[in-house]
Order: sequence, then structure tokens, then C-alpha cells
Amino acid sequence: MPVTPTSPPERDKPAAGGRTVRAGGDACPGALRLHTADDGALARVRLPAGLLTARQAVALALVAEELGDGNLDITSRGNVQLRGLADGCGGELADRLRGAGLLPSDRYDRVRNVAASPLCGLDGATEPARAGATDVQTWARALDALLCTPASDAPDPSEGLDLSGLSGRFLFGLDDGRGDIVALGPDVTLIASGEEQAVLCFAATGPGLRIAARDAPRAAALAAREFLAALAHSGTRAWRVRDLAPEHRPRVEALADRLTAAGIASVPLPRPRLPHGPPVGPGLVTGRDGRCALSVTAPLGRLTAAQWRLVATAADRDGTGELRVTPWRGIVVPGLPAGTARSRLTALADAGLVTSTTSPWHRAGACAGRPGCAKSLADVRADAAACLAGLPPAGLPVYWSGCERRCGHPGGTWVDVLATGDGGYRIAVRDGETETTTETATAGGLADAVAAARTSAD
Repeated sequence: MPVTPTSPPERDKPAAGGRTVRAGGDACPGALRLHTADDGALARVRLPAGLLTARQAVALALVAEELGDGNLDITSRGNVQLRGLADGCGGELADRLRGAGLLPSDRYDRVRNVAASPLCGLDGATEPARAGATDVQTWARALDALLCTPASDAPDPSEGLDLSGLSGRFLFGLDDGRGDIVALGPDVTLIASGEEQAVLCFAATGPGLRIAARDAPRAAALAAREFLAALAHSGTRAWRVRDLAPEHRPRVEALADRLTAAGIASVPLPRPRLPHGPPVGPGLVTGRDGRCALSVTAPLGRLTAAQWRLVATAADRDGTGELRVTPWRGIVVPGLPAGTARSRLTALADAGLVTSTTSPWHRAGACAGRPGCAKSLADVRADAAACLAGLPPAGLPVYWSGCERRCGHPGGTWVDVLATGDGGYRIAVRDGETETTTETATAGGLADAVAAARTSAD
């Protein structure tokens, strides 16, 4: 399959009911479809559930150094972006990703958007009916295989809806019961509910269906097919469940019928109990076996290849050889002895990674900004770094954006720091489309304004 460069699509427009009218085609980048930016081409490498081996992590670092700008950006889906790629390197990039096992399917590359609870099985919550009782990473691997299977080869070939029709923004969320992934608002959500059961719903809002845990990956793929069927019936363009008008959204009753036809039993849950828990933060995570996991965050979501390689080395030498990239722009390294974990965490802090929830860099992010993005009105990353150096410990999440698109901004309640194009920023506390506590500040007063917004509304 050829590597295809893309340009930014026409801007989407908000509609009634929180929906978005999609004005152009889905130009979401991938490993084969590269996005053209001012600093070169951009590739997005999908990591379902954020899972990769230390060997694969080293391969990504080499690609970033030899083909890109030497940095790796972690996205809000737990994927990795490579920037500054030279013209004409797409074929070599694809070959190297295939060789590392990071591009298992050309056709289904962009639909492999799967987020899963990164601390599953690592923090001692392993008793039945408690968070962590089900290994959602195992679900993720099985679901990824199903996403890469043509409809004609799927267990339910009669469905006739190939999952390559999903947009690059459609998200599967696999929550182990703690509520961290539910909070992301996935399009198809699976929640482990103990006793070998799971809850399946659209958009993490209910109603839902109770199913057997062993059927969870296949049921999630069938739910995506039900979305595609509803989308075709609506006659509209939509990338995600929430883009559809309420009357056109997929119904759990129709999904239940689809599951029954595939031999999967389900029980309706008109008002399922959906947990909402905090995301994983930086620091040490102690497991019941006496071993620890390291949790670190990339400053403003970006790591140098050298920093990335240090994390991979910790996984390879002292851990299980596995890394879990998180939707909160961090990395979890499982399986280290307690003493070794503490010294490794100190070394990673010395290398510039965020290792404590008390750091002002915790829950802070920024878009690419200038000079990489032509639409940006400021070098937001430089301004954010200068501002964070003088901030108190973290409060609300804060995100710097170079333009109104606010690419990569967090969900929930957060402090929006938006460049105004005159050297200043507009600071507001946002909750969805609602804004409060709005003021403007120049670079000199930015730290005080951000600190006030971040702490007073927390």
C-alpha cells in the first residue's frame, strides 16, 4: 500500500446537542498516511492498549533519530507520533515499523485505536469483583487481531461490514473496573465487572449489555460494526458515536440482536454502573508480589530519543521487557524489584521526566505550536516550559494551544491557555464547551494567571 501524504482537512463545525459536523474527509494520520506539517511529515504509530516491548521501543527511538527530529510525542490515545520526517522516507518508515512488529496490517493501520487501563494487574487490585480482576491487556491483543481481520475472514462473515470503514478517531476503551478509561469517553466501551463478566456500551454513557468476559473482544468488534450500520442508515458523515444525532446513534437493542446472531449471550442494563476513576499518575506503583512498576510522564507529552531509550532500558534490564504507554502521555514499566525501581525512578527524574504528582509539569500539555504547525499563533511549547518553571504543584490539568483547534487537549475540566496572536494568551477554565474564569495575560504575567486558574478551580 502506498504511503499517502495528507493535508489538514477543512475545519469541523459544532452542531446542536454537542455534535460535530464533519466538513471534510478523515485525514487522521497513521504510519502509512503521513500528515504534512511545517517541520516535515508526521506519522502516528498505533499502539493498541499502549503495549510494546523494549525491543520495539528501541526500534522507535532509532526511527525518530534517523528519519525524524529525534523526538517522540505521546498522544491522548496512548499512541506515538514521529515528527520532522523527511520527504520520501515513508517507504523506509513503513518497512522498519513492519520489521519491529508495529505495523501488522496496512489496510487496518488507522483503526487500531484501543485504550486500556495501564495499571491492570500491577497495583494489587486483583481480587474478584475489584478493579484489575480481568486482564484487559489480553482483551486488547485479541481485539487488535479482530480489527485487522477482513470481514470475509471474521467469525461473523455474514455481517458484511469491514472495520476498515472506521475513522482514524474511533476509539475502543477497555476498562478494568477502576474507571480511568471510561473517563476518556470511548466510542465502544468494555468494563470488567468481576466474576468473569463485562459491561459493553456505546460512548460510555449507557444503556449497556452484560456479557461474558471471554466474549468481550469479539463483542466490541461487533459493536463497531453496529456503529457502521447505524452510520450507513443515517446517511450522514460521522467519525465517532457522539457525532451522530441522538436519533441516528447505534442502539443497544440492535447490538443485542447482532450479538445473539453471533452466538454471544447478553443481558440488557438500562442504567449500568459506570465507574469514574482518576488516571495513573507518575511515581512508583507497588504490586502485591513485592515488585513495583515505574510510572513516568513525558514533559508536555514529548520525549527525546535518549529519554525514551532510558525507559526502554529499565524495562529490558530490570522489568518484564514490556512498556505500557498511557493516554495521559506517560509510560508504565512493570515488574521491577522495589529497590531497583526507586533508583531507576531517580535516574529518570534526573533525565528530565516527570516522576511525581507534585511536579508543576504533572497534567500539563501543549500542542505542537510554532515552528512545526502553520496554524499556530505562538511557540506554545517554549512559553509553556517557561511558565511551568515558576508554577506551584499541579492542580487542574492545563493545556497550551496555538490556535482555536486546540489539538490534543484533555477532557473533563481543564485550564485552557490559548494563544491570541499578539504575544498574549487567553486563560479559561473549560468543562466541555463551557468556559469560566476567563482572563488574558502576556508572557510576563502568564505564570500567575495560570497558577490562579489551575488551583482556585481544582
